[in-house]
Amino acid sequence: MTSYDDIIANIPISDLAARLGVDEATARSAVDQALPALLGGMGANAQDPAGAASLERAVEHHSPQLFEGGVNLDEVDQGDGDKIVHNVFGSNTDQVVQKLGDSGGGGQGLIQKLLPILAPIVLSFLAAQFSKRQQGGGTAQADASGGGSGGGGGIGDILGGLLGGGGGGSTGGGTGGMLGGLGDLLGGLLGGGKR
Repeated sequence: MTSYDDIIANIPISDLAARLGVDEATARSAVDQALPALLGGMGANAQDPAGAASLERAVEHHSPQLFEGGVNLDEVDQGDGDKIVHNVFGSNTDQVVQKLGDSGGGGQGLIQKLLPILAPIVLSFLAAQFSKRQQGGGTAQADASGGGSGGGGGIGDILGGLLGGGGGGSTGGGTGGMLGGLGDLLGGLLGGGKR
């Protein structure tokens, strides 16, 4: 079963820290704030059929190669990352950055730099998972996320499994177990993305 830890394992935290101009502990803490928020935002958007379709189109345009075998930060397109972040959080982007920065993510400036780096990595990871599922290799993930159709179909199920719950039934602050206190902190800010 694929998990949040699999994403973290492929992110070169030391390289990321150097790029952000912080120490590794600060970089890891910021990733631990920003990554669940990105996944939660995508998961919330995928509960809406139009949001799920938009996210699936985005995933189809990203290669799993960026993620597979460990991420090379030089291959991350931050311009694309900015677009992804805006599509995920919509008009709530600045508020999400502020809340994450204020809650121990290393400050708003750090979160603002980090989200566009993480976003293409997450889409590459989702592209890999989506590809495995389409080839019939994703049955364990389907079982882990409640197995079936739900708010977002394939992509919603993958995100639901990562977030610690199925694809349906959660709103705003209840985006799943992985978000923990972040779900309460971000509340209704998740799900404001592109439809």
